[in-house]
Amino acid sequence: MRESEKKDAVDSEGAAPVTLEGHYERIKAAESAKKGLLARPRYTFRMQLYLSFLLVFLFAAATGAILIFVSHEVEKKQRFLEIVNDYMLEVQQARRYEKNFFLYGTNLSDALENVYGAKTIYAGDEDELIRILGQVRHSQITKNLERYETLLKVLAELERGRADNISYREKIKEIEVELREQGQKMVSYGQELMKKEKESLSETILRSRTIHVYALAFLLALLLVNAYLLGRRILGTINRFSLYAQRIASGNFTPITPARRFRDEFTDLAIGINQMILQLESREAVLVQSHKMRAVGTLTAGVAHELNNPLNNITLTAHMLLEDYKRLSDEERIDMLKDVVGEAGRSKAIISNLLDFARESTSHVEPLDLEKMLKETVSLASNQLKLSGMKIELQSTGYLPRVHGDSQQLRQVFLNLILNAIDASKKGGKIQVLLMPADDPGYIAVKVVDFGTGIPEHILGNIFDPFFTTKPKGKGTGLGLSVSQGIVAKHGGRIRVTSKEAEGTTFSVILPVTTIPADISRSPTSS
Repeated sequence: MRESEKKDAVDSEGAAPVTLEGHYERIKAAESAKKGLLARPRYTFRMQLYLSFLLVFLFAAATGAILIFVSHEVEKKQRFLEIVNDYMLEVQQARRYEKNFFLYGTNLSDALENVYGAKTIYAGDEDELIRILGQVRHSQITKNLERYETLLKVLAELERGRADNISYREKIKEIEVELREQGQKMVSYGQELMKKEKESLSETILRSRTIHVYALAFLLALLLVNAYLLGRRILGTINRFSLYAQRIASGNFTPITPARRFRDEFTDLAIGINQMILQLESREAVLVQSHKMRAVGTLTAGVAHELNNPLNNITLTAHMLLEDYKRLSDEERIDMLKDVVGEAGRSKAIISNLLDFARESTSHVEPLDLEKMLKETVSLASNQLKLSGMKIELQSTGYLPRVHGDSQQLRQVFLNLILNAIDASKKGGKIQVLLMPADDPGYIAVKVVDFGTGIPEHILGNIFDPFFTTKPKGKGTGLGLSVSQGIVAKHGGRIRVTSKEAEGTTFSVILPVTTIPADISRSPTSS
């Protein structure tokens, strides 16, 4: 995978979630991604395996055919070398009988038989001899054999009639010189033929060995290249899908789009993941909104109590104005009307604050002032604090950099932690909200500290699990911390918790500082 793709996949972890209003656009994006994934030509891993093995098979078959041909040539040359060797034996035997004749006057007929045998052997493979020796050399050897045979026949005629022939010895001497010369030529030609054939055989064997070595080397190289390409394709795709899984786990549900010019088995997986993303996104949006509405329900009791005061004031003032209108001066009437307007504005602000929190909206990433947001969140929970007789302290180190995120979602996280702290604390207790730089550079920490009952150590690791709750039945769904953790993860942060029984609990929201925000809701992902 290219480094840019890895970076895009990892950077997309900070993408803001999409609510139900943006679900239709996500469906269109998923359908568009599906069309793009299926529009490419198909080149599967199975096809690549078949093609690679076919290529290896064809190469092995061609190499085998060449080696069979070379082996046949070696056998042919070995057989011909045996023929040449038999020819040389006949020639050498004829020469020995020739010498016996001149020394002892015997074996002349045997020499002729050996010459006949040499001619038969030579004539039996004449085409191969012409190929090796050439036409000129072949003609010389043939004439040499025939002349040697002729001289032996002349000797045989002389031998039969030597009693009547006075010049027998002189003729024998003349023939002996030429016969020896022709015999020497026969041996020389035979040796030359054997030498050439041995050289040819050696060259053929060397060629066969060379073909073996190069074929084996090329076959190994072909297998290595094929294994590398196939492994790179498989492992590269698996690595990409691993990053996709990490991105989805972090809450970024951007569909997977095409990255290559062809499609394969992983294309079906990408389409399946895109469908899964749509379902996860829809369920998460519903889950977040339902948890938000539960928080609204919790706030309603406090809001109702808070609204009673301005409504009572408005009612009393209106009755007094109605009963004493004629007796009141204009200034008193104006003061009473101002009281009514002020109390009505106070009621409107309380309701507006609650509606702003409850309203479903699309994700909007913007630079946020966490201190201001925390003050607004504390104000939203002020009614619950009054009902519980709790006090809350908001402390900030000041001059902190801003973070980028969705204000509605982060406000939901902080409100959930504050309401949990109220539930875990004793009536009349105290809660602290601390804003400070985190221990990790480039991060800001928001800590919500209560001094309540604490969380037992054996369940501390389960508190972020969906549907896990320690509250009494009917007072909690066990989704608050799970949803909050998901929202913080989408913003590139994390939630940490420390707790001791009977001493209290501290939830720390760690958020990254971003100086130049990216459009993390549209990070490119591809397959």
